[in-house]
Amino acid sequence: MIKIYGSIVSRATRNLWMLEELGLDYEHVSLDWAKQENRSPEYLAINPSGKVPALEDGDAVMSESLGINLYLAQTYGGGLWPESDAARALCVQWSFWAAAELEPLAYGRMREFVFKKEPDRDQALIADLAERTGPQMDLLAAALERHGYLAGDDFTVADLNVACVMEYLARSSYDFAPWPKVADWYGQSYGRAANKKIQEARAPVAAAMMKRLQG
Repeated sequence: MIKIYGSIVSRATRNLWMLEELGLDYEHVSLDWAKQENRSPEYLAINPSGKVPALEDGDAVMSESLGINLYLAQTYGGGLWPESDAARALCVQWSFWAAAELEPLAYGRMREFVFKKEPDRDQALIADLAERTGPQMDLLAAALERHGYLAGDDFTVADLNVACVMEYLARSSYDFAPWPKVADWYGQSYGRAANKKIQEARAPVAAAMMKRLQG
C-alpha cells in the first residue's frame, strides 16, 4: 500500500491529487505540525528532515512533492507519463522550473496575502514579486502557444506539477488576465475531477487552520 505522509493543507495535496489521477489505492497519513507529529522518531526515520510530504511505496521511500509526482507518473503511468523521450524530458524540465523558478515567487506572495493581515503585508515585497512573476507567466504563455499542455497535446505530470505551484498565485488573487492562455490552461488543469475531490476534502481543514492562525 502506498503511503503519503503530511497534512491535507500541506504540499502533500500535490501527491494526493496525483494518486487520485492514477486511480491508485493509498493510505494518507496526516501529520499535525502544531503537535510536532512531523518531528516524531517514527516520522524522522522516514524523512530525517522532518518535512512533508514523504512517500513510502515498497522499497521506495522519498520526499519532495514534485519529485514524488514524477516517481508516481513514471512508475504507474496512467497517461501522465508520455511515451516519447522528448515529452518526458519536458515533464522533468517543467517540474524543475516550477520548483526552482516559480515556487519561490508564488509562495512568497501567498505568505503575504494568506498568512498576514492586510496592515502587516510587505507591499514593497509584493510589488517586487509581481514584477518578477510576470516574465515567468510569459514563459508559460509561450509554451502554451505551441501545444495545449506543457508536454504536448495531453495533460501530464508536467501540467499537474506546475498547476500545483500556480495554486499559490491563485490563492493570493494574482491577476492572470494578461495571459489568457495561461488562465485557461490553469483552469482546465487545476479543475480536474481528481483535484476537485482533494480540494473539497481540504477546504474545511484549511478554513479551521486559517481561523486559528489569524485569531
